[in-house]
Amino acid sequence: MFVQLIQGQVTDAGEVRAAMDRWLQDLAPGASGWLGSTAGVTEDGTSIAVVRFESEEAARRNSDRPEQGQWWAEMSKLFSGDVSFRDSTDVDVDAHGNPDDAGFVQVIQGRSSDPERARELMNDDSGKWAEWRPDIIGSLGVAHDGGVYTMVLYFTSEEAAREGETKEPPAELTAAMEEMDALSVGVPEYFDLRQPWLDSPQ
Repeated sequence: MFVQLIQGQVTDAGEVRAAMDRWLQDLAPGASGWLGSTAGVTEDGTSIAVVRFESEEAARRNSDRPEQGQWWAEMSKLFSGDVSFRDSTDVDVDAHGNPDDAGFVQVIQGRSSDPERARELMNDDSGKWAEWRPDIIGSLGVAHDGGVYTMVLYFTSEEAAREGETKEPPAELTAAMEEMDALSVGVPEYFDLRQPWLDSPQ
């Protein structure tokens, strides 16, 4: 899988959603290899889109379409500053339900001193994590250069997510959580998408 993360500040979430809808109606049918996207705007105006393709080649074919360039020329006007693009083929998907049914999405961005070890800790006890936090119906982990990562968590609802945050982890997961905390470099950033836009091919 290939993932492109597009991020920047916007002033009108409604205009961004309208532009996304135009892409879905006019361009998505011809976007071969597009698997879906998770997007939204936080309360402070941070727009985040996590776009998934089956391969980097498929994403490039889409980017090279003239109509894609025309659409982005209009879309880019909605950002109030620079827009960052980060691409990755180092992606982990874990689903215990249908992420497209999520009522709340949280995007976490940070850096790990040992990304491979952090990945092992997350994957070793996948079933136990799911049992402890049934409010998380899926996750998408994206690795970037230099140990930087983006984690997208899909929750049944924000209410369930906040309740889950107060639960004590079982003993068998506590050590893993402590080790992951020790691997973290700096303080991760959290972006709450309270009205996530979850789009997939029809």
